[in-house]
Amino acid sequence: MSPRVASRSKRADKAKETLAALQRSLPKAKIELDFQTPLQLLVATILAAQSTDVTINRISPELFRKYPRPQDYLDVEVEVLQEELRPTGYFRQKAAALRGVMQALIERHEGEVPADLEKLVALPGVGRKTANVVLGNAFGIPGIPVDTHVSRVANRIGLVSQKDPAKIETGLMEIVPESDWIRFSLVVILHGRRVCKARRPLCDDCSLTHLCDYFREVSLSGEDGKASGRARKKRAKPRA
Repeated sequence: MSPRVASRSKRADKAKETLAALQRSLPKAKIELDFQTPLQLLVATILAAQSTDVTINRISPELFRKYPRPQDYLDVEVEVLQEELRPTGYFRQKAAALRGVMQALIERHEGEVPADLEKLVALPGVGRKTANVVLGNAFGIPGIPVDTHVSRVANRIGLVSQKDPAKIETGLMEIVPESDWIRFSLVVILHGRRVCKARRPLCDDCSLTHLCDYFREVSLSGEDGKASGRARKKRAKPRA
């Protein structure tokens, strides 16, 4: 067996163990954006950029009530829509993005959100991450949306060694079974938000330290020694 195949095989085994560990620690994991229809999820995902799901969930009920159809986002005065989106940040750009997407949905898809990756990414301002979020959570179509959390966790664990989101997506699709793509991305995103944080990961609370290349390197280098030491002790402590 060539080294390249062996490396992929090892990463596939690690991905399997990662999913199993995160499913134990996050048994009720689900998308944190509130929605009832594919259109609502598309809107919420676009608005969530550079914002938080908590903020989006706070304003979305009224937004969805007032604008249930794509045409509604075009009929409202743009200044009114901007003001309603102000809490999300970058509200002018987001208002323009929503109006562009809605216009395209009307012109190309009779106002319906297409359940197809290529058609979704062809919409103005919709990238693969947003498309995969919508496909997986609104339609149950497998995909791996790569946001900053998936990128960070996958690289730290050692499942990939890439910075480009498209290459990370491809790399993960090669080692995670398609039937697990939706679940894998959900638990990894939540783990990144709650535990494997960007500035200071909470290694003491992590269920993946036995798999994590980052934790191993930090432990060996002595960086962040207190956290690493506590995590090692906790991991080594026999269970009752």
